[in-house]
Amino acid sequence: MVRILLSGAGGTMGRVVAEAAADREDCRIAAGFDVRGGEGAFPIYTSLDAVAEAVDVIIDFSHPAALDALLAYAVSHRLPLVIATTGISPEGIEKIQRASGQTAIFFSANMSLGVSLMTELAVKAAQVLSPRFDIEIIERHHNQKIDAPSGTALKLADAMNEALGGGYHYVYDRHAVRQKRDPHEIGIHAVRGGTIVGEHEILFAGRDELLTIRHQATSKEIFATGALAAAAFLLGRAPGLYGMRDLLG
Repeated sequence: MVRILLSGAGGTMGRVVAEAAADREDCRIAAGFDVRGGEGAFPIYTSLDAVAEAVDVIIDFSHPAALDALLAYAVSHRLPLVIATTGISPEGIEKIQRASGQTAIFFSANMSLGVSLMTELAVKAAQVLSPRFDIEIIERHHNQKIDAPSGTALKLADAMNEALGGGYHYVYDRHAVRQKRDPHEIGIHAVRGGTIVGEHEILFAGRDELLTIRHQATSKEIFATGALAAAAFLLGRAPGLYGMRDLLG
């Protein structure tokens, strides 16, 4: 039985993770952490230092502001950490990389199996079609999402750019640019509205043809399921930085 400390327990995704864990026999939420507090079937603390329950792993669906405290807690207690929070800055990612030298950390901008496969397909398509095809990414999320573009959109762009030798730059807004499109750019566009769980679409636009790769999430439960699988995966792992590719093997 995997005992989980759930960071962001009082938030929307925290509640989804708790519900998903309650339906499983191989794990349980032993305690929660949320600076705003909250109520649940397990104790929720507003300070990590107050957590009294024994836990095996941490799952984080909170806010980038909590990153420093979580990394320090995970390292000092030698606890594996699953980071599913989005909007983490490049400086934050560097901190994650450094902390992974001391404890096992699973970090992914998106916990969906489908998005992981989408990334692999996008890389292959980019390698075959670029630079003859222009690349545009469109992501759509609910009107409560704070960061834009989404971490997943950036992950998709980074994966393709790396596969293409890193020679592409990103364009987020075209209204002030009065010039032809640069063949070595990736356009990234964010849409916010309603209760859209999450949609990511990559357009490969060539001469007289268009290839589209699209993923749509219809429930937040897919992210909770992925986070729980990642938590189980981390048990007994050596310090290091892990991701969806490691989980899927």
